[in-house]
Amino acid sequence: MALPAERPLKTRRPSRLLRALINVICADELKKLDFRCDSHGMEQLRKRPCLYLMNHSGFLDLKIAERIIPCRFNIVATNDAFVGKRGLLSALGCIPTTKFVTDVKLVRQMKYCFDKLHTSVLMYPEAGYSIDGTTTVLPFGLGKCIKLFGVPVVMITTYGDFLYDPLYNGLQQRNVDVYTTMECMLTAEQIDKMTVEEINAEVAKRFDFDNFRQQRQSGTVVAEPFRADHLERVLYKCPCCGTEGRMEGKGDKLICHECHKVYELTELGYMRAVNNVTEIEHIPDWYAWERKCVRKEIESGTYRLDADVNIYVVRGTKAVYDIGRGHLTHTIEGFQLTTPDGELNYVHPAKTSYSVVADFLWYELGDVIGFGDNDKQFYCMPVEPLPVVKARLAAEEIYKILQQKAQL
Repeated sequence: MALPAERPLKTRRPSRLLRALINVICADELKKLDFRCDSHGMEQLRKRPCLYLMNHSGFLDLKIAERIIPCRFNIVATNDAFVGKRGLLSALGCIPTTKFVTDVKLVRQMKYCFDKLHTSVLMYPEAGYSIDGTTTVLPFGLGKCIKLFGVPVVMITTYGDFLYDPLYNGLQQRNVDVYTTMECMLTAEQIDKMTVEEINAEVAKRFDFDNFRQQRQSGTVVAEPFRADHLERVLYKCPCCGTEGRMEGKGDKLICHECHKVYELTELGYMRAVNNVTEIEHIPDWYAWERKCVRKEIESGTYRLDADVNIYVVRGTKAVYDIGRGHLTHTIEGFQLTTPDGELNYVHPAKTSYSVVADFLWYELGDVIGFGDNDKQFYCMPVEPLPVVKARLAAEEIYKILQQKAQL
């Protein structure tokens, strides 16, 4: 933290040459996936700056956006993406921000793109990749920003992207088709007549998706023998015996090493107990059950995370700094991160952010829990294996509880 602050990045128009190069690089991968895009109501918007909202399903998202968006656009990107690539991402028109916290500077930069650069902006409002194939938490201030910008809003929805490369599966890609729909969600005239609440409701309706249900309904087969590898990152709690942290996803099976129950992840994407009763067959329902269990722990006062972690810090764009071993605590009060020498004692109050980062194989190093503010971000990699998504679920539920209490 004693390092001098970097000069702020000036938001630029994206380079046409770089965009063309990216399209060439991505062409083979998208062709392999039989990629297509169904576009509706876009003719009137081709020469107007728009806000493009896109669901965040996998690493293919940006490649898809570069292929289908018909105009120059800036991209809202997380701060750590700029590490070692500051010049490149700036040339691509990327705008840095911090996940899950209020960022007034980001709003100003987006408005600058619309009003001064006359470019569109691409934003993934979920901020993180989908963990269970459904929508992650949307920011509460999104409707207010849309009202402020006053530009048309376009919705891009991907199908098959999550199935192709789900976050939990360790970067193993599957053989599925991928396609998108792109349509004008709200015109500037409609936005002008709507309330913030109505805008938020419309956005939430468009972001209501379930990749595993869509897989089953469309009959999409995922036959790869590794399809359940690392599924315990999402389904960390056994619905049979209630034990946490003893699940293992391997091959096409999910095994509880406590009660020895075995589940199969079928080729159509649902869970089936092997020679036994299936408690929960739909993965998002299993994940929602885990959320309810975390909520009960919080309300009963028994929730607490205590873990030794390796600490990485992102401040600026030169490097990710490894500052060594520390200890992470999470309670209803929030996160506390300390080091044995006492030099670091960072407190992240629960009301600060509506969610936290729970990332798998971060920089191909390991699973992390991440949080911070607009000046620095901490990424905590547990020394002993633990389900990082539980910390994310807990942070989201604690935030909801505090919001509900504040409204009483």
